[in-house]
Amino acid sequence: MSGIRVDSAALTLTGPGGATVPCAIGRAGTCPAGDKREGDGRTPLGRWPVRSVLLRPGHAEPPLGMALPWRWVRPDDGWSDDPADPQYNRPVRHPHPYSAERLVRDDGAYDVIVVLGHNDTPPVAGMGSAVFLHCSEGRPTAGCVAVEKDALMALLPHLRPGDAVEVI
Repeated sequence: MSGIRVDSAALTLTGPGGATVPCAIGRAGTCPAGDKREGDGRTPLGRWPVRSVLLRPGHAEPPLGMALPWRWVRPDDGWSDDPADPQYNRPVRHPHPYSAERLVRDDGAYDVIVVLGHNDTPPVAGMGSAVFLHCSEGRPTAGCVAVEKDALMALLPHLRPGDAVEVI
């Protein structure tokens, strides 16, 4: 297994082949995965499998050579962030009876989303949801890792099923 290494102290992300780019992490820094809590603004330390890619139509196209599973984001796509929801930390459709992030955003942060396998086998309510690698909005994240859109698009063809994002 290979993939991406995130140095949370240096705020850099190193991809396959060794290219290093600036990155953003959670507004409250990092924490051990077992200490991650919903809404704490911290990026969990650890090695998170790359699950899939979500692309926003009209804002990002699947690059040539991308081997990861992917799909288009639909206007009603969401991701449950409510610990009381039986679908917690899972994709959902809006309207949804529980709190859920909308995956179509005006700021471009979710034009490209790499879904990471944090707290998903199975999800434990309250231990953090929607931990993604996504496009940078020029500020810290709510607990994800983010890089400039061009850098993220350049990484995608190099990632393979079984790769992971390691946050140190």
